[in-house]
Amino acid sequence: MATVTQPDPRRWWALAALVASMLTLGFDTTILNVALPTMAGDLGATTGEQQWMADAYVVVFAALMLPAGLLGDRFGRRLMLIAGLGIFLAGSVVGALAGDVNAVIAARAVMGIGAALVTPLALSVLPTLFAPDERPKAVGIISAASALGMPLGPIIGGWLLTHFWWGSVFLVNVPMAAIGIAACVFLLPETRDPSSPKVDTLSTALTATGLGALVYAIIEAPTRGWGDPLVLGTLAAAVLLIGGLVLRERRVERPMLDMTLLAHRGFLFNTIAATLVMFVLSGLLFVLPPYLQAVLGHDALGTGVRLLPMMGGLLVASRIAPPVVARFGARATVSGGLVVLAFAALLGSRTTIDSGYGFTALWLSITGLGFGLALIPAMNSALGTLPRDSAGSGSGLLMTLRQVGGAIGIALLGSLLAGTFRDRLDVTGLPARAADTAGDSVVAAHLIAEKAGSADLAASANSAYVHGMGIVLLVCGIGALVSALLAAAFLPGTPAVPKDVPEAEAPEDPPGMVAPQADARQ
Repeated sequence: MATVTQPDPRRWWALAALVASMLTLGFDTTILNVALPTMAGDLGATTGEQQWMADAYVVVFAALMLPAGLLGDRFGRRLMLIAGLGIFLAGSVVGALAGDVNAVIAARAVMGIGAALVTPLALSVLPTLFAPDERPKAVGIISAASALGMPLGPIIGGWLLTHFWWGSVFLVNVPMAAIGIAACVFLLPETRDPSSPKVDTLSTALTATGLGALVYAIIEAPTRGWGDPLVLGTLAAAVLLIGGLVLRERRVERPMLDMTLLAHRGFLFNTIAATLVMFVLSGLLFVLPPYLQAVLGHDALGTGVRLLPMMGGLLVASRIAPPVVARFGARATVSGGLVVLAFAALLGSRTTIDSGYGFTALWLSITGLGFGLALIPAMNSALGTLPRDSAGSGSGLLMTLRQVGGAIGIALLGSLLAGTFRDRLDVTGLPARAADTAGDSVVAAHLIAEKAGSADLAASANSAYVHGMGIVLLVCGIGALVSALLAAAFLPGTPAVPKDVPEAEAPEDPPGMVAPQADARQ
C-alpha cells in the first residue's frame, strides 16, 4: 500500500469531489423507488417492468464492480472515476428523455455501469491522499455522504415528482455528476497500481449473464408460470453460468471473486446475514411506495417523507451498534438484529387496508432498527475474520454479494407480490383486455377503475395489494428468523472489529449503501 510522506495540499478539496460523487450515487439508490408508481401510470409499466427498472441498475452494478476496480488500479483511478461519472451522467440524461419502459431500463443499465466504476474507487484513492492519522476521518466523511443519500432520495424524489415530471428524478443527477467530474479533473491527483491483475473478461461475462438470467427467470415466472419452458431454460442457463463462474474462479491464480474466502466460517455466515438483510431491504423498498401512494393515497413527496421512520431506525442502529457489539459481541448483536427484523416483518404482515399510516410507521421504525443492528456488525465481522492481506478481495466479494442479494430481493419478492395480487384481484365484469391490464399492478388497476368508474375494482385492488404485501412481509419475517437461528448457531463469538483491523477496513455505513472499503490491491 502506498505511503504518504508529504500530505497533498489539495487532499480535502479532493475529498469534497469524492463526497459529491458518493452523494449522487447515494440518493439515486432510493430515489427511483418513490418514482416507480408515477412512472408505472405514465408509461403503463407492469410490475415485472418496474422490477426491471430497479434491477437493471443493480444487476449491472454487481457484475461490473470488481472488474471496474481493477481497471482503476491499472489505468488510473482518477480517469476511471471521471469516466464512471460521465457514463452515469449520460445514462441519467437518457433516462430523463426516455419515452417508453425499454428506454428507461436501458438508461438504468447504463447508470449501473457508471456506478460500478465510481463505487469501488472512491475510497481506494484515500490511502494515497491521507496519512494514517487522517484517514479514519476521511473514511467517515465518505461513508456519511453515502448514508446521507439514502434518506434524501425519497424526499428529493417526492419533491421533484410533486413539481415536475418523472424524468426529473433522472435529471437531478446531471448537475451533481457534472460537479463531481469537474472536481475530479481539477482537484484529484492520478494514482494507479500497474501490478494489479488484469481484468478477467470471461468471469465478468459469466457474472453478468448468470445473474441477469436468474433475475429474468424470477421476474417472468409469475406471468408465464414456473413450468414455462423459457423460465425453466433460463433458470438452467443461470445455474450453468454461475456454476461455470465458481469453477473458473477456483482455478485461476488470481481470481476476481476469491471464493476460497467463503471457507472462513465467520466470513461465510456474516456474509449470508448481510446478503439476506439486503435481500429484505431492497424488496421492501420496492413494495412499500405503491402501498403508500396507491392504497393510502399519498402523493410522491408524502410517500418519501413517510419512508423516513425506517431511515431513522437505520441511523439509530448505526449509532448504537458499536457499543452493543462491544458489550455483547458480534454474534449476539447480529442474531438479535435479525430477530428484531423478523418481529418487524411479522408485525407488518398484519397490515390491513384499514390499518392507516401510524401502524406502518411503527413497524417501519422497528424494521430500520433491525436492519442496522444486523447488517453493520455482520459486515464488520465478515472483514474482521479475514487475514489482513485478504481484506481487499473480501470487501469486494462482500459488496458484490450484497448487491446480488438486493437484485434477487427485488426480483423474488416483487414477483411474489405480483402473482398474489393478480390472483386476488376481482376483475368480474371487465372486458378481457382491461382485466389483463388491471392485473399488471395496483397503479394500473386504479387507472382502469377510474376510467370505468368502478369503486369495487379500486377497493379490490387495494385489498389484493395489501394481502400480497402481507405475504411478502411474512416470507421476510420467516427468512430473518431462520437466519437469526443460523447466526446464533454458527457465527464465531468474537468482537466485530478486532483492534488490529484499521477503520478503513471495517465499514460502518448504514444498510442500503455500498460504501466501498479501502482496497488492499493498492
